[in-house]
Amino acid sequence: MDLQTTYMGMTLRNPLVISASPLSEKLDNIKKMEDAGAGAVVMFSLFEEQIRQETASFNFLMDQGTNSFAEALNYFPGIDDYRVGIDHYLNLIRQAKDSVDIPIIGSLNGTTSGGWMDYAKAYQEAGADGLELNVFFIPTDTGLDGLSVEERYLDILRIVKDSVSIPVAVKLNPYFSSMGNFAKKLSDEEGADGLVLFNRFYEPDIDVDTLEILHTLELSSPNEIRLPLLWLGILHGKINATLAASTGVQGSTEVIKYLLAGADVVMTASCLFKKGIPYIYQILAELEEWMQARDFKSVNEMRGVMSQSNVADPVAYERANYIKILQGYQAV
Repeated sequence: MDLQTTYMGMTLRNPLVISASPLSEKLDNIKKMEDAGAGAVVMFSLFEEQIRQETASFNFLMDQGTNSFAEALNYFPGIDDYRVGIDHYLNLIRQAKDSVDIPIIGSLNGTTSGGWMDYAKAYQEAGADGLELNVFFIPTDTGLDGLSVEERYLDILRIVKDSVSIPVAVKLNPYFSSMGNFAKKLSDEEGADGLVLFNRFYEPDIDVDTLEILHTLELSSPNEIRLPLLWLGILHGKINATLAASTGVQGSTEVIKYLLAGADVVMTASCLFKKGIPYIYQILAELEEWMQARDFKSVNEMRGVMSQSNVADPVAYERANYIKILQGYQAV
């Protein structure tokens, strides 16, 4: 089977991309991912807060002198909260590029335009093949309208695209009021090379015994693929940007569904936390087995077969299907 695909203008040996996670903090893991068959690796995210903190810490020390060092350590939050420093991150990109042949995509996580330009350039200079902008922004200000939220994303994309020549993808959340229109703005008007559907918001929980806010991470599950599946199926063939599916991938079944809906690549990390990096082998082997059984000779041939543009009943993606499902549901 021909598993080759194209993402953000890059030719990948297959559509399985390892998404941003702590797994890529170690060079040995990146090597194992390549050995297991991964098509590309998105590095773990460098956070805007980390950039600001390190810059502020440095400037403070330069202004105050060496005698203020202990005070500075107390004044700023512990840098360990953000896991690694900027120099280490860039060095890891360089080492990865020297050690593997698959594309290495850097990830920047932030909400404002500050700092993105310089660090996007640094990613490129370190050898990154592409850049993923993870704009993790929750608009808690009730006075902020939807257009202002969209403009924040567009501004960041413009700044980064003007700063680098490597391809740039935007990782989106699913909560825009007109997802299709906004995706087209990012892609066709502002030149995003790829869109990643979707980011997972890590919502807080409440401990009813201690009355504390809990911040817990739950790995994704297969039932989370429905929303990105919907929008992949709608957007396939309608915008210029390549499409990456993210969230809920636990095995080959989700990979197959995403490709059929129209994804150019499928991203996963949570299943590797559960089953180990070598599980990549099994996912790809099962994908090939499924393709062979249905006489698909390439990923390009199967991509988008079940998208809205190609299915016999395109209203399956629209309101009519919603009504049909509810009317056909049988209560116990």
